[in-house]
Amino acid sequence: MESKKYMHEAIKLSIDNVKNNGGPFGAVIVKNGKIISKGVNRVTDLNDPTAHAEVNAIREASQKLNSFDLSGCEIYTSCEPCPMCLGAIYWARLDKVYFANNKTDAKKIGFDDSFIYEEIEKPFEKRNIPTIQMMRDEAIQAFKDWDAKADKIKY
Repeated sequence: MESKKYMHEAIKLSIDNVKNNGGPFGAVIVKNGKIISKGVNRVTDLNDPTAHAEVNAIREASQKLNSFDLSGCEIYTSCEPCPMCLGAIYWARLDKVYFANNKTDAKKIGFDDSFIYEEIEKPFEKRNIPTIQMMRDEAIQAFKDWDAKADKIKY
């Protein structure tokens, strides 16, 4: 079964990354039966909180395919995607997500995303990080300009 081969690669990446002082996460993106990109968690070595395995794999696939639209691709990841990665997967328009470990497994070793899901549901004024909307009347101009733009590239 092909899907097991790809998941095996994502899991191998996660195990190897731990041995190389990285986080325990790996991902591969597949198109037409071929792995087109790989990613591992590089948060600490790059000092980049967005350098998750899935995001890194998406970035590489987008560069290789010269497109922000990854329709026709599938992602195999060693763990259920966090909210950020899930958002990136949807924005990239990947066709399918396969994962091995789940968010409960991740929580048990200190990777707990539940607070983010809880924060999203809270009104702005009750969030742990103060979130204040301001200057909408000025900012809305960019949206009006975009909406009226005839030659925009939709994404």
